[in-house]
Amino acid sequence: MSMIRDLRAVVRPSSRVSLRKDTSPSYDTTRAPGTSSAVVDCAVYRDGARVESAGPLSPQEAMRLVRRDGGFVWIGLHEPTEAEFAGIASEFGLHPLAVEDAVQAHQRPKLERYDDSLFTVFKTIHYVEHDRLTATSEVVETGEVMCFTGRDFFITVRHGGQGSLRALRHRLQDDPELLAKGPSAVLHAIADHVVDGYIAVAHAVQDDIDEVETEVFSPGRKGGVSRGVDSARIYQLKREVLEFKRAVAPLLRPMQLLSERPMRLIDPDIQKYFRDVADHLARVQEQVLGFDELLNSILQANLAQASVAQNEDMRKITSWAAIIAVPTMVCGVYGMNFDHMPELHWKYGYPVIMGVTVMLCLGIHRTLKRNGWL
Repeated sequence: MSMIRDLRAVVRPSSRVSLRKDTSPSYDTTRAPGTSSAVVDCAVYRDGARVESAGPLSPQEAMRLVRRDGGFVWIGLHEPTEAEFAGIASEFGLHPLAVEDAVQAHQRPKLERYDDSLFTVFKTIHYVEHDRLTATSEVVETGEVMCFTGRDFFITVRHGGQGSLRALRHRLQDDPELLAKGPSAVLHAIADHVVDGYIAVAHAVQDDIDEVETEVFSPGRKGGVSRGVDSARIYQLKREVLEFKRAVAPLLRPMQLLSERPMRLIDPDIQKYFRDVADHLARVQEQVLGFDELLNSILQANLAQASVAQNEDMRKITSWAAIIAVPTMVCGVYGMNFDHMPELHWKYGYPVIMGVTVMLCLGIHRTLKRNGWL
């Protein structure tokens, strides 16, 4: 029970700030002096504590320490090139296919098992704050975190400007008992950190959908038809939700495998906590699928309202055309310039014809208004 509390305290700090209040991306591209230009941090952990060194460690030096004295090395990289990653891949014996995926990025979330390592891909999601949703608003921004988990090493490769793991590393270092569980504890912490980000983004996207839904169904003109929402705004939000779904849906199966299937690189005490991550991820997936269906309904409702508005406009145009047709017909008759038209020489012909025309127009107007056409 003590370990449960510690694990949750580390990967889920209680002092959370609302995503709407603090949505600035955490850029963490500082390179460790004296290391490869892509290495953000490189450290050796033994018995849950970070091993202090006289200066920055290179990945090769860190691995030599681990092989000599035990523990594991955690290396963090940010957008390495193939040349920058080649030495690390060779030192740790990483599979070429996994290395290629880590360098090129743009991968689907997945879990791949190789002889001596696990390769896991996470899609990170960042909510892009905006004052008002438009047809070109970016709602979510994605990045990637690739993780290589071995018996005595853990390597993270980040792509994108957001998704920093610096704060998570510091929280783990503050809990030696958890970090002593090895690389699998770090893998769980990152998985939980990523999924917690999904939950926060889902709440923010829900607010955007609620706002659009309110505008669509709020009466903006007579007849309850609102023209305050452009269908392009709804479609843009739907595209952003689709991008969110592409990050969430493929990750569910890897989390289930990590929580259900015994793996020699995953500590048994840590494996059961992946169930909690998988459960939270399943709930986020349900939310995202619900967003997609709801946006479909909102889009259809908005298009139906636009069709109703067009029909109403056409009825009004038709009604006024019918009213104008009466004086047009009368003027047409009296504009034919016949010599023998009795009304032309009648003293009261003009006022009578004008009066009849006005009465007919008023009668048609009243009838159309009563029927809701005007």
